[in-house]
Amino acid sequence: MSTRRWNVVGIFVCLLVLAPVGLARQQSTNVAIGGTVTDPGGGVIPGATVALETKDAQPKVLATKISSSEGKFRFENIQTGAYQVRTSLAGFKTAITPVLAVSGSDVLNVRVTLEVGTMSEIVTVSSGTELINTQSATVSATLNPDQLNRMPTSSRNAMNSATFLPGARDSTVNGLPQNTLNITIDGVRNSNLAASGDGFFATQYSRQDAVEAVTVQGAQGEAYARIVSNPWLRAADYPLSTFAADVDTASYTNVRRFLAKGQLPPPDAVRIEELVNYFRFNYAEPRDGRPVSITTEIGECPWAPGHKLALIGLRAKRIADEDAPRRNITLLLDVSGSMQPIERLPLIKSALRMFVDTLRNEDRIAIVVYASASGLVLDATPGSRRQTIHDAIESLEAGGSTNGADGIQLAYRVARRNFVEGGINRVILATDGDFNVGITDRSELRTLIERERQTGVFLTVLGVGSGNVKDATMELLADKGNGHYAYLDSLQEARRVLVREGGATLETVAKDVKFQIEFNPAQVTAYKLIGYENRLMAARDFNDDTKDGGELGAGHTVTVLYELIPAEVDLPAGVPEGAPRRSVDPLRYQVARPVVNQRYAQELLTVKVRYKAPSASESDLMEQPVRAGGVAPHLPFAAAVAEFGILLRDGQSHAPRWSSLSARLRGLTGGGSSADREAFSDLVETAAGLKKQVR
Repeated sequence: MSTRRWNVVGIFVCLLVLAPVGLARQQSTNVAIGGTVTDPGGGVIPGATVALETKDAQPKVLATKISSSEGKFRFENIQTGAYQVRTSLAGFKTAITPVLAVSGSDVLNVRVTLEVGTMSEIVTVSSGTELINTQSATVSATLNPDQLNRMPTSSRNAMNSATFLPGARDSTVNGLPQNTLNITIDGVRNSNLAASGDGFFATQYSRQDAVEAVTVQGAQGEAYARIVSNPWLRAADYPLSTFAADVDTASYTNVRRFLAKGQLPPPDAVRIEELVNYFRFNYAEPRDGRPVSITTEIGECPWAPGHKLALIGLRAKRIADEDAPRRNITLLLDVSGSMQPIERLPLIKSALRMFVDTLRNEDRIAIVVYASASGLVLDATPGSRRQTIHDAIESLEAGGSTNGADGIQLAYRVARRNFVEGGINRVILATDGDFNVGITDRSELRTLIERERQTGVFLTVLGVGSGNVKDATMELLADKGNGHYAYLDSLQEARRVLVREGGATLETVAKDVKFQIEFNPAQVTAYKLIGYENRLMAARDFNDDTKDGGELGAGHTVTVLYELIPAEVDLPAGVPEGAPRRSVDPLRYQVARPVVNQRYAQELLTVKVRYKAPSASESDLMEQPVRAGGVAPHLPFAAAVAEFGILLRDGQSHAPRWSSLSARLRGLTGGGSSADREAFSDLVETAAGLKKQVR
């Protein structure tokens, strides 16, 4: 008799309790518990959630802290006794550290080390399973098949065994709705195990005596690429700053999701350039037949008196809908089990129905789906057959595991087969990014998407969901697939991306866009690029047309901010006094001395931008010098959004700076609609309130 292995997968829910320590002071001697959160290399980790819990079978959260910019945390007035410190941060395994608070010590120091990875809780009923799996940070319990068959249940349905496992009760896991669960048989995840014939739509179960294992597994958590903020650089030592353009906006709406739930986002979820680029600034329209224009502004830095801010803005040309070329759109939709919740596939279906109604008769759309395997739901269909397209979208249901790479390959094959010369050829991928079968390694996914982009098909990534959002994967795909990445936290946001800004989403007017800024050391002592940490390039890559840059859609704007230390201002602490040791020793027979041509002596910097036409292989160059002075209508609001990101990423509360930021926002103009600015002001107030609880 063959045996089957069943898994029930649920989303792990972590409640962040922000409350004072409610401990009765039965003894006169209380202690403080403090410590530092570090990575395995000893580097401090800010922004981690540190919870003090009772050391019980079912621990109770007594207090929470957020680790500071130095990685530190501290709990005051703790009664003596046994506790545990639970430390978590997206992108790291959760650490649980036991602490024994005894009288006679004023402060107990705890050192917490977080390892890179994700934390899952797994309870397994299986023969021969280790109690602790030290390789995958999972916890397991073991029962043999005989114990399974002696379970106190009158039903022979093997699914009932799951209710005896921690976290599983009344056909649910961790209290979540049934439609968020995923059932696995023989390693294949599928929530709709429908039998054929007379058992149409009846769920198929295995007998308990035919089952060898039952597993309840928590979700793997959200994943974000690590961000190390840009350092101060001296202009005399590092005169060039080079990076790729970025029009992604996902970080802004993802941060909004966290704040709407009363939570501070993980620091690595905050990409400052995406916060700023969410807003469309009214920069000058392109001229002289170019697809982009450059705008520059210089002004005071509101958070650092004496410092300056430099704004560099790009604007892509607009294209009227009636003038846009024919569209060949391939929708690539994740319909795996993790996409069942209402804010995932149901949201995507509603958004796509709106999008389909914007198509012209001559446009064509195909639909590819993927779960355990991929399939073609609808071959290229003209926009005139809207009802056929709507029916195909309505038929989609979620279930199974996630073979995203297989879906990507099929979608690009379909897009190539229907390729429109001189038209818009694009794959729109909608997913939570949780690729768990097939090609799952990020480096292999990168190789795959880099190969596919050579076909001339562009990519848009629409992220959805919460709890297991694989942001790092979605950002990688968009970055390397000649595309951009937006996160949909609501149907209103979906309408903004697919309808209101549909031209920017669909039609690329400039690709491989790169910046190179040269600073004049006679005017600027040091500079710091705000954001774009994951877009940095070597200086030599600027003129190398084989190096990938960013893509600009019709009407897109890109905003770049630098904080500058003018030559007459003293360097603050933390700015290096000189360049680090070079990889090449100084020349013996020549002396290099910086010489500034007097014609350019009053220039602060020069902006260079390279871009390619969508079908071109060689880039064009734009160049613009920048002097101090002039009006700066866009800079104040852009600076406010940037400071919002800076404060969110910092582990300190910074209450005075939040108050100052809120006050400055009143009456500011210059970015997006007034409704967008008002909504942003509300976000600032929410974040300021949550930050007050950070110590």
